[in-house]
Amino acid sequence: MTSSHIKRAQRLAGTAERAVSQVTTPLRNFGFPYRIPTVPRGVEVPPEVAGLGAHYDTEWARRPLASGVRGIITEGPIRLAARVLANPEVAGLDRLSDLTRMEDPPPVIFAPTHHSHFDTGVMIRSIPTVWRRQLVIAAAADYFFDKKWKSAISALSLNAVPIDRESAGRTSSDLLSGLIADGYSLVIYPEGGRSPDGWGQSFKGGAAFLSSKTHTPVVPVFIDGTGAIFGKGMKRPKPGNTKVVFGSALSPLDGESTRRFNTRIEAAVTVLGDEAITDYWSARQRAARGTSPVLTGPEYTSWRRDWDLADRRKLGAAGKRRRQKRTWPDLG
Repeated sequence: MTSSHIKRAQRLAGTAERAVSQVTTPLRNFGFPYRIPTVPRGVEVPPEVAGLGAHYDTEWARRPLASGVRGIITEGPIRLAARVLANPEVAGLDRLSDLTRMEDPPPVIFAPTHHSHFDTGVMIRSIPTVWRRQLVIAAAADYFFDKKWKSAISALSLNAVPIDRESAGRTSSDLLSGLIADGYSLVIYPEGGRSPDGWGQSFKGGAAFLSSKTHTPVVPVFIDGTGAIFGKGMKRPKPGNTKVVFGSALSPLDGESTRRFNTRIEAAVTVLGDEAITDYWSARQRAARGTSPVLTGPEYTSWRRDWDLADRRKLGAAGKRRRQKRTWPDLG
């Protein structure tokens, strides 16, 4: 390269530098937000909130185009898969006739038991159309919204919204309250997660609190059989039969605390579980006597169930559950 070429390149570089300076200088004079603001010494800048987990924004999934795509997905593949793999028998819808016959049925909060990821598909197939068209699924933020692709699929196909199971705060409450105000019904699993051993778990107060806050009725639901189809730890679904029993809608009584209302919801689901396994009249008689079998199973001490669950975790590779030979611990 000759000296003339070098001088020409230097002139071009200088011209470009002056042009950039003429554009950026006014912006620097404006300051924030055109440039990063300064931070005083000793002040820590809070980290940027990640767009995943409980902070994932699902508003886009409720826009017209996404809603239309979801309608095709739910009414097609999801309901078909639930029919083929779970073959749900639905009972108790007559208990909701007072609501379904209304010209404009109000939003409700469905509170089903939770034994499988397949519960949501079974619920989508079983819920009446008047609520299924505008239905939101409260999903675990740490599981369904931990990756971008899982977040997008959950929001688009199920209209799921992220809920922080570890610390349910005002953000989740305000989000769900706003959706109810917009006419959406909710599916909230009061147990907070899938059953690890086939027995139910104690109900958390999220559904009861939200119902009290928004004056929205809660519909207790018992789902039987999904744990055997695609329970926790299974790698692939195994076709079977399920039963879904809907109960009468419940609303908080005047002056009733969230804890008492939550206990009443759990008791209603307990009776539905007895009804699903036996029959209506026998279940009601046991409920009247206060002898309904509890969802959480036999009254074992806590260490007994913890030990049993630890034993179940001793599984073979590829998710194959092998029944372990149990030996009682030496208690001295």
